[in-house]
Amino acid sequence: MPWSTSELGYLAGTTVNTIRHYHRLGLLAEPQRRYNGYKQYDVQHLVRLLRIRRLVGLGVPLSQIDEVTDEAQDASEALREIDAELQTTIERLQRARADIAVILREDVPADTPAGFEAVASRLSETDRSLVHLYGQLLDDEAMADVRRMVEDDPGDLSAELERLEPDADEQTRQDLVERYAVTLAQNIADYPWLDPSMPQAARNKAAAAEALTEAISALFNPAQQDVLIRATLLAYERLHSSQTGSAATR
Repeated sequence: MPWSTSELGYLAGTTVNTIRHYHRLGLLAEPQRRYNGYKQYDVQHLVRLLRIRRLVGLGVPLSQIDEVTDEAQDASEALREIDAELQTTIERLQRARADIAVILREDVPADTPAGFEAVASRLSETDRSLVHLYGQLLDDEAMADVRRMVEDDPGDLSAELERLEPDADEQTRQDLVERYAVTLAQNIADYPWLDPSMPQAARNKAAAAEALTEAISALFNPAQQDVLIRATLLAYERLHSSQTGSAATR
């Protein structure tokens, strides 16, 4: 007894749209039609459809169904490649689940940079944006240093910089510059890769320098940029003075 498209779909545990899609791709042969134009599917169609569904369930892409079912000599190789891709997908999903577990445990924003969940409360919106950028530009060792810098940061400076208005007066700026320079000088002393040229730690020095320059311009208002530039210059000035003084006493 022939079956209609909906009946075939029911028997195979799939949908009419899926069957039509397989027809369009040439994976499933078109059946004969009754006098009234309705399709008449037989056992061969059902078996073929079940085989396709089996391979799809194994993760075989539709574009490779024929390659795997033709029993060609390279079918085994195709399956091995698919298996390797599935392994990669499984590992990615396992990492995603582990990351989600940490995000839920720490109760932090979902877009918190990986590895920074425990210190997310110390990160402002701008900080999170910068850490995402650092993660793309810096190597793993440098990112571990960035985490330590966040952990060691007094906490109030980043928040204060975040709140700094574009028209902040000179006294307010200078006060923040002085305090920021202390932290920056310590970070530069502890992590030598924090150099104006950015880096041995950068995957691509030129791209890193350009991207960070653009980021500072886009993420910080004029007063904040002024504080960062002056604090950086002051930090290097103090480091240079300290190093010169140490050399002179030897």
